[in-house]
Formats: sequence, structure tokens, C-alpha cells
Amino acid sequence: MRRVAIIGASGFTGLELVKILIGHPGFEITYVATSEGETSLTALHPSLTDVFDAPVYKADAGSIAEAAELAFLALPHKASMGFAKELLEKGVKVVDLSADYRLELETYEKHYCPHEDKAHIAEAVYGLPELYREAICKTNLVANPGCYPTAALLGLLPFTRYIDERFPVFIDAKSGVSGAGKKCSHNTHFVTINENIFPYNPLVHRHQPEIAEKLRMQSGKNFDVNFVPHLIPVTRGEMIDTYLLLKEEIDPMAVLRDFYEEAPFVRLFDKPVDIKSPSGTNFCDIFAKRVGQKLYINSAIDNILRGASSQAVVNANLMCGYAEGLGIPTIAYVP
Repeated sequence: MRRVAIIGASGFTGLELVKILIGHPGFEITYVATSEGETSLTALHPSLTDVFDAPVYKADAGSIAEAAELAFLALPHKASMGFAKELLEKGVKVVDLSADYRLELETYEKHYCPHEDKAHIAEAVYGLPELYREAICKTNLVANPGCYPTAALLGLLPFTRYIDERFPVFIDAKSGVSGAGKKCSHNTHFVTINENIFPYNPLVHRHQPEIAEKLRMQSGKNFDVNFVPHLIPVTRGEMIDTYLLLKEEIDPMAVLRDFYEEAPFVRLFDKPVDIKSPSGTNFCDIFAKRVGQKLYINSAIDNILRGASSQAVVNANLMCGYAEGLGIPTIAYVP
């Protein structure tokens, strides 16, 4: 058994990590922390009563290093890098669920803040197993992708060689409100989101440069990525609709089947997908259709599992030499 810590246990992604790890045959939760501490897991999450409880400490890198071999950092952007730097120097493997190591330095500092741990950025591996499985197995630092980039990139990446770069790529994204975090805001207030749908940060959302950067790194091409996210009145789930123009005729489903031949957590469908079917699982469901030069890509994930916590545990499995799918949820919340 590998000893693991969860830092940032009070949020939705922290809770999902606990739910996966308490039944995981290869990991044991030995340290749980938040920025404040002085509580318990069941006080933070009453749903865990009579299931699993543990003291919740105020996060301290020294204590984490004594208690665990690997740490999941489910902390806000800008807060993770300080902990990650200390933990890596103490020999602890890190899976960071924030954006702090996902981007190249210049891109990160343009869209977030000055980086406190420039030395480790080059060592971080982007935690999309379908692309970087071998590198994830060898690293001590995984930058777990964001939910929107996960679903968008898994749909787009198989087609980069066929996209006509003269035209923009348009990504229409819709997410459940859990993706906005546990703290309530005007946008996530019941009276705002109930029976409603609206875009936010259109064309300037900070996941847009993450998507564009990873496409460029994989293809060597600079695509004009236009990204518009929406909040929808559901708790969890995410759907991405991508529109682009091709430079040659292809069979899109054949391209997808070839690209994901050895991808256990990508499911391909011959009709448009929905957000309910992958809910509660680590699957990404994908459908694509071509009409002439036009290509439509439709992908769906559970935003706080495949878009955060279950993908983080897949990455931890690979980092620790376990099978990729060990302990990973595959049964959907249906109906």
C-alpha cells in the first residue's frame, strides 16, 4: 500500500478523491488537510458519516512528507505551487489539480500570476494519460488537466493533422455548476442558475490558452482556438461541441478508433453523446461527424471526476507502478 495525502479536502474535488481512495486497493489515506485544519472529514462532508472519517489538519509540508509518499493537491490556482515545491524537495510525489504546472511559464504568468517555482515547471508532465502515459510513469510531478481542456483536447487531438489552419476552431462548452467550486457566487446561486443557461468569460477564459498550447505542443501548429464556456443547471457533467474545417476528406470515427485503440477510458459512439452516461466515471465519451469540409466533434465527461479527481488517481496509479484503471470508477450515475 502506498501512503497518500489529500491537501484541500474541503472542496468537491477533495471529496471525490476521498470517495475513490477509501476503496482503492493500492492507496491508503494517511493525511488529510485544508488551509485551516482543526476539523474532521465528516464535519466537512456529512455524507461520509459511518463510511470514513479522519482528522483534518492545517496543511504543513513537513507533516505531509512524514505521513505520505504521494500528495494530491486539490488547492486553488496560485496556492499549490508553494506546497508542491516543498514536497518535491522532500521526495514526495505530487499530483497537482490546479493550473500551477499545466502551462509553459510565459503562458502561465500572462494568465495567472508570477510563478514561485520556476525550477519545477519543466519537470511537470501534463496529466493526460492518452498522450503522456510513458512520461507520467517516470515523473514525480503531474499537472492534472482542467476539465474543459480534458474534454476538448481528447476530442480535438486525433484530428490536428487534418485541420485547415486558415480557419478558426470554435469550442462551445457547457458544464455543471460543481465545476465552479464549492463556494457560492452570483453565477452559482440557485436563483441565477436554476432554469437558466449562460456563457461566462467568452473568448477570454483561462482554459483557452491551455487548450491552444497543448494543441501546438502536439502538432507544431498554431490553431486559432475560440472557446466559450457556459454554466448549465445541472450539478455535474460537461459537454464540448467543437466546430472546424478540414483540409481533406476523412472518416472521423475511423480516425478516432485508430487514435484511441489502446485508451481504456475513452469510449466512442456512433451518435451524439450526453453528459449523464459518463457521470460518476472516468470515461470520456466522443462522437464526430463530417459533412463536406465541416467537422463536428462532440465529447462529454464528468467534470469533477475525469475533469479532476478520477483522472488524478489514474495519474497516481501510473506514477506508482499500478495498473492505469486500478480503483477507478466505471459505473455511471444512471438514471
